[in-house]
Amino acid sequence: MANFNTHLFIATTAGVGAALVAANVHLIAYRDMPWLIFLGTLGGLLPDIDASNSRPVKLLFNVLAFMGIATMLHKFKDSYPPYPLLLMLAGTYLFIRYAMFALFNALTVHRGVFHSLLAALFFALLMTCISSRFLHWDALHAWLNGIFVGLGFIVHLVLDELYSVDLSNSRIKSSFGTALKLFNYSNMTASALMTICTMTLYWMAPSPMPLVKVWEGVQWDNYLTPVSFLKAYPWPSELISAAKPDKSLNCK
Repeated sequence: MANFNTHLFIATTAGVGAALVAANVHLIAYRDMPWLIFLGTLGGLLPDIDASNSRPVKLLFNVLAFMGIATMLHKFKDSYPPYPLLLMLAGTYLFIRYAMFALFNALTVHRGVFHSLLAALFFALLMTCISSRFLHWDALHAWLNGIFVGLGFIVHLVLDELYSVDLSNSRIKSSFGTALKLFNYSNMTASALMTICTMTLYWMAPSPMPLVKVWEGVQWDNYLTPVSFLKAYPWPSELISAAKPDKSLNCK
């Protein structure tokens, strides 16, 4: 199994590559690239939230705890005096960060349902719904956000499977097949629950038609052929030539 730093590096690299291709075919604007690269990197860390005391799961519950505090503060800041409100905020943080964290660890198993293509689809749709309903992004960009999270998620699963093959000793480790799977075959209850949640998120998600229309309008052949792709960017020699002054314009 790849470690945290390897997953972080590969997920970021995959996000950069995907964002460059998307910008090159005019699917996204260049200003959108940093945000989508971040989402791709985030997706590349999400599968390990089922590993007890891993960095991703600690980071996730810290973020959730602070989001809970922000929600409580926004809702009750005018309803309670400062000291009771402070106690409520502290209680919210402790409940999410420690109580819910402990419950989550007790109910999940590493390389269980969160290491599956079903989970990748779940988190992609979750990000799409969050972007649309809470961040108020338009449908096109909401779906792009979800796609980049799903892409990073799948990159993580593929990398775990690659690390299950020992090329030096020409053998396959016992962990092979536990990461890149459709769903959790050993826990059908968890898989059924995630399937229901995924279907619910799809029902809540905005219409994908804006993304479909933009996707169909992309002239892939004009941008993704090797020659056209290389011509899209200036080479160092071209930049040097452009920077040289035109001697024909010099007057003696």
